[in-house]
Amino acid sequence: MCTLIVRTGQPLTLMGVRDEFADRPWEGPGEHWPDYPGVIGGRDLKAGGTWLALHPAARRAAALLNAYGRPAPETTKVSRGDLALRAAYTGELPDADLTRYDPFHLVLADLARVRLFSWDGERSSVSGLPDGTSMIVNSGLDPASERVIAYLPRFETEVWRELITAEPSADQGALIVRHELPDGRVFASLSVMEVALAPDGVTYDFTDLTAERDG
Repeated sequence: MCTLIVRTGQPLTLMGVRDEFADRPWEGPGEHWPDYPGVIGGRDLKAGGTWLALHPAARRAAALLNAYGRPAPETTKVSRGDLALRAAYTGELPDADLTRYDPFHLVLADLARVRLFSWDGERSSVSGLPDGTSMIVNSGLDPASERVIAYLPRFETEVWRELITAEPSADQGALIVRHELPDGRVFASLSVMEVALAPDGVTYDFTDLTAERDG
């Protein structure tokens, strides 16, 4: 996933925009993982994990974004897709050999707090998110990001669902992206998932952007 928006308060709201190669197979949200009963998320069919996991009974969600830094060695590398699953299921940040993972940002949210765990291939850090609306991108909580500059003020004042209807663009500041690469592959925004956590229940709304474009 390449963009996560978080708004604190009641309800606590998260919206994740997943950017990925269009030919990488995936399926929409469901309870796809017997090892994590009750956890819902879209599943990456190549590696088996997810980019945004929701545990409704625990009023908890976890979102994973790729980050910049030193890649893990190919001989020991494992998929990052299990990190959001484990965090949503246990309510804990990673307790693992991080050197086996490529760099990532992991946001873990529940009704009490929102934490951001980052790993750049050499160092890890943990911080809380400020009150209000935040955007996390591949460079983290980065106020200099063109996407954050363009969209954070809009997420603070506009209806979120309307912002994801923008035409896909290759612009660096675009929220919904589409890049046609020299080798013919397409890297694009494939889906959006919005989650609301409240004491009296949890809701989520999933949008398959590929279906909208095809239709």
